[in-house]
Amino acid sequence: MTIKVSITDDHFVVLKGIEFLLEDEKHIEVISIQENGQSTLDALVQTQPDILFLDINLPDINGIVLTKTITKLYPKVRIIALTNHEDVSFVKRMLDHGAYGYLLKNAHKEELLQAIDTVYKGEKYLQESIKKKILNQSLGRQEDAAFQPKLTRRETEVLKAISEELTTQEISEKLFISPKTVEAHRMNIMSKLGAKNSVGIIKIAIEKQLL
Repeated sequence: MTIKVSITDDHFVVLKGIEFLLEDEKHIEVISIQENGQSTLDALVQTQPDILFLDINLPDINGIVLTKTITKLYPKVRIIALTNHEDVSFVKRMLDHGAYGYLLKNAHKEELLQAIDTVYKGEKYLQESIKKKILNQSLGRQEDAAFQPKLTRRETEVLKAISEELTTQEISEKLFISPKTVEAHRMNIMSKLGAKNSVGIIKIAIEKQLL
């Protein structure tokens, strides 16, 4: 049985690197490589792989959001996150949204193959370094879990739009509010979350399960 694999990453070198690592594996066939979320969705309409390696940081669609969408539309496609993010919060969110595995981009070929074989069998796979982080956290690394920011309905809508990487103007048009109001909400969200920029907003929002 041949395992069909697709890869989505916005760095062409990463795409070709993984494809090269897998090309000599007789039981694995790379059927497509994509550089953004939309082209991935378009490709899935035509054919679905058994396994999709998916980057979290894509230029057009947040990888966590995309994971949820793909899992809903194509439940037989098993997603393995492929990322530089080691934060446990990202791991948990990806798994909560339907991912089967989590790999860092520095993974060795053996880990890549083990992830494919494990996930293909319907089991979850986490890279060893990620497992250790989760274990260390559960054994006592204290986080500021008690603090739970409260956002208004409109702030929540703006937060979701920020996570979709929309510009201030696009958020303004989507929510029918002025750009100035969007920026006011953004500043309020940053203040409530204790974030310094949009990247921090998303990171903390994911940690606090606001997205």
